[in-house]
Amino acid sequence: MTDSPVPSFELLAAGLLEDPDLDVSVTATGLHVHGKLFAYLDGTDLAIDLPQQRADDLVKRGVATAVPAGRSEAKGAWVRIADAEDWPELASEAHQFVGEPAVGKES
Repeated sequence: MTDSPVPSFELLAAGLLEDPDLDVSVTATGLHVHGKLFAYLDGTDLAIDLPQQRADDLVKRGVATAVPAGRSEAKGAWVRIADAEDWPELASEAHQFVGEPAVGKES
């Protein structure tokens, strides 16, 4: 597990580690799928990598705030989620989004 001071992140990580595909790992930098970062703790918020359109929608609805550009490993757009009740569903979306193979590639 992680050394996170936020119990909600610990619970989220534990749940994602139970993924039947066994493709999730937890490191000091956050949660990874196939070695690619898809979520990390940013202070007390969860930062996740989502498709640009989905990220924009969440920001527009006030569910998320945009993370400033700069994370070069982003597949889409990084957003911050403050409400821990939203973390499991949105982290699952990020897991699926980042973990899917690139178009034209086999899984």
